Amino acid sequence: MMSRAMNKLLLEGKTGVIFGVANKRSIAWAIAQSLANEGMRLAFTYQGDRLKESVEALAGGLKGSLILPCDVTSDEEINAVFAAVDKEFGKLEAVVHSVAFAPREDLETDFINTSRAGFKTAHDISAYSLVAISKAALPLMEKAGGGSILALTYLGASRAVEGYNVMGVAKASLEASVRYLAANLGPKNVRVNAISAGPVNTLAARGIKGFTGMLHHHAEKAPMRRNVELEEIANAGLFLVSPMGSGITGEVMFVDCGYNIVGL
Repeated sequence: MMSRAMNKLLLEGKTGVIFGVANKRSIAWAIAQSLANEGMRLAFTYQGDRLKESVEALAGGLKGSLILPCDVTSDEEINAVFAAVDKEFGKLEAVVHSVAFAPREDLETDFINTSRAGFKTAHDISAYSLVAISKAALPLMEKAGGGSILALTYLGASRAVEGYNVMGVAKASLEASVRYLAANLGPKNVRVNAISAGPVNTLAARGIKGFTGMLHHHAEKAPMRRNVELEEIANAGLFLVSPMGSGITGEVMFVDCGYNIVGL
């Protein structure tokens, strides 16, 4: 049998765009590293100067990476990202969407008190952005003969999780969008899936009230009696994005040490 070192990398010659890297603990960064290790050339987006330095420090260490500004509430900025990717890469095989936001005051209140503005913001950034990004990416994926779009979600999309509130409703919208996009784009050989990861200590997660308690509860109740590791989520992302997942679309894959199957 040939050694792994002698084999062609799984994603050699492929290109992708990563939305949502904040720091080295980001799920998006873990997935990006997994894709890059298998040969994929990547573009990264950031929003605002506050995140620019962090993304540049991380992505700058990957050969041939492209770093671009993007506010996902702006169609013009999304289109500018893919115009730059088209100019630099010429085609595109993968998009990772790890973008979510809700105003803190709407996360910390009871869901019934969610403001109209907060509801709109959470859905625009956390769910509609997947639709807008997919639309902008499609012409480049068609050039490549197909591609894979991957979103990140959480159990709070299908169950009422204390403290998740309006974000859970936005994630439910995101998961429905995954299914409808998969149905639309399947004939174009573009697959759309999501990973529902267990709780991980990321920058975004720290905005959830009671998150530390959530981590402890998850580790106690999950069948594997522990929390999921970033590397495990990244490996699942690699599987879904790569040819190994070629027959899978419209799915939400749980990577949570089995927590989602538990009743009491």
